[in-house]
Amino acid sequence: MSEFFKAVKSCDPNTESMTVTVIDGEHIGEKAVITGGSFSYLSEKDGFIKKHEQEITAVSDSGVREIDGIKVYLEYVGHEKKLVICGCGHVSLPIIKLGKMLGFSVTAIDDRPEFAGNAGDAGADIVITENFKDALQRIESDLFTYYVIVTRGHHWDEECLRVICSKPHAYIGMMGSKRRVSVVKENLVKEGIDKDVMDNVHSPIGLSIGSETPEEIAVSILAEIIEIKNAKKDFTVPGDILKAVNGSAHEEAEPGRKILATIIRKEGSAPREAGTKMLILRDKAINTIGGGLLESRIITKAREMLSKDDPGPELMHLTLSADAASQEGEVCGGNLDVFIEEIKQDE
Repeated sequence: MSEFFKAVKSCDPNTESMTVTVIDGEHIGEKAVITGGSFSYLSEKDGFIKKHEQEITAVSDSGVREIDGIKVYLEYVGHEKKLVICGCGHVSLPIIKLGKMLGFSVTAIDDRPEFAGNAGDAGADIVITENFKDALQRIESDLFTYYVIVTRGHHWDEECLRVICSKPHAYIGMMGSKRRVSVVKENLVKEGIDKDVMDNVHSPIGLSIGSETPEEIAVSILAEIIEIKNAKKDFTVPGDILKAVNGSAHEEAEPGRKILATIIRKEGSAPREAGTKMLILRDKAINTIGGGLLESRIITKAREMLSKDDPGPELMHLTLSADAASQEGEVCGGNLDVFIEEIKQDE
């Protein structure tokens, strides 16, 4: 098992964590995980990263930084994005479907069995059929949990908001008229709910795009959630890559040697952002850094590395002009810096 990936997977979703990789110089490939401002994992106990602990742990955003003349790449550790929908009426059903399409784990709550059943049919991962207060109190919430309140009345809105505001969260959105929302907020502030938390509740919910139908409302809500989610660039190691490297409770890890490719810098119209990852094995690739000619070059290079006994990590600079992309039948060109490294199972 890769100790680095194990450390990433075990990061607390309620504590800010970052990964660090040295990407050039004699210490290239050295790694660390920072959790709560201190190292929770170091590939080299007394290496370059440890010796520059103060400068590295002071970095507050993702990207490439130069420390003592050496480039290091840092990125926030993301976690599974969870969407919790309170209310399973007609608006919630397209929210569930869109949430699943966008990769969220979706939980739907309603105290009416017939409506809860519809949520299950729409594809919710978890459906809870009981009163909102009890259901919400049991939900494990973290800084990657997005709450959408679309109940059938202000009494239930207030019940949901009262519980949710005391939980860690990434987003709270509540549907309702200005009067209905104002009454709910005023009541909760009088009860002692933190006014700052209440002021950050998104209501009216969703981006203002003139939505009318349930489907259009769902699009506006998910668009607002995407805007909030993407404001901070964190990157979750894709689940299929984690499973291939470390296995799961029911499956063994993929056999054989593996190369990990990570985009650390993007310029132009390349389709994927910094932090995007792909795993290359001898006979297949898992996930994608955007497809096309640039990805093909990465795969070729990774397979060359797999043909060597102990290849060192490399930083590849890839360029595809708009004209070259057009000639290859591709839409996107651009420049990418991609860090390629073999995953050592005995790190």
